[in-house]
Amino acid sequence: MSFGMVAIPVRLYLATESSSKVSFNLLCPEHKARIKNKRWCPEGDHEVAWGDVVRGYEYEKGSYVELEDSDLDKLPLHSSKAIDIAGFIDDTELPGELYYQSAYYLEPEKSAAKPYALLKETLDKTERVAIAKFALRDRERLVSVRSHDGVLVMNTLHWPDEIRTTEELELPDDVKVSPAELKMAENLVGMMAMKFEPEEFKDEYKKALMEVVEAKIEKRQVIEAPEPEAETTVVDLMSALKASVEKAKKGETARGRESRGGQESLASRKKTTAREKSVRRKAS
Repeated sequence: MSFGMVAIPVRLYLATESSSKVSFNLLCPEHKARIKNKRWCPEGDHEVAWGDVVRGYEYEKGSYVELEDSDLDKLPLHSSKAIDIAGFIDDTELPGELYYQSAYYLEPEKSAAKPYALLKETLDKTERVAIAKFALRDRERLVSVRSHDGVLVMNTLHWPDEIRTTEELELPDDVKVSPAELKMAENLVGMMAMKFEPEEFKDEYKKALMEVVEAKIEKRQVIEAPEPEAETTVVDLMSALKASVEKAKKGETARGRESRGGQESLASRKKTTAREKSVRRKAS
């Protein structure tokens, strides 16, 4: 990583992982065997081993030029060798809700400990974010680098031309909100205000799926989703807001934590893990 005349050798590590992702296999409906995807050459009518596949760019219909890893290493891009910082912006200037993609931790080489610490502390003090370009996985990417919890974090960003316009959306432009409605909505937001604690939110899908899988293995009735709470019929927006505020006052919104997948107890997590292991044993 470089800015100005300062170079900081770093290593990249993915900062996130999909631990709760549920994967399904595709099966043959007749034999219940797993379907295999083959790399097939229609010209020679034969299968091609993964190790024999070559990379090609179609420069005209049906004509390809082959590119090897060594060709990509010779790209005339400074960003193919370094995270080339172009400048520094205010943190508030980056609309993360549209631009952010993957996150990577940057770990300094031992020889770069001081310039790494210098950049980290400078970003902290100035409340700025570095904007750079970097070639990663066969394409050049726009990236940001910021200080977070004592480490530099790099986020890959969408290019501006990858972000779709809102012009085709049918957005209301003549809707008037009364001061009373706005005030009531502000009251409701105030009552539902909370501190963001990510550990309180749990992905409940995998746990629910394992319960269904276990039920099907044991050939018992599958547990069905609970019926949604009956909603009170409201005739207008103001009535809905008032009803919501009253519900919040009664403390009924405390159920929100449970519906979000509130923090599980250690015993509950152990039980879930044991259930998954049991299902895998039964399935095998």
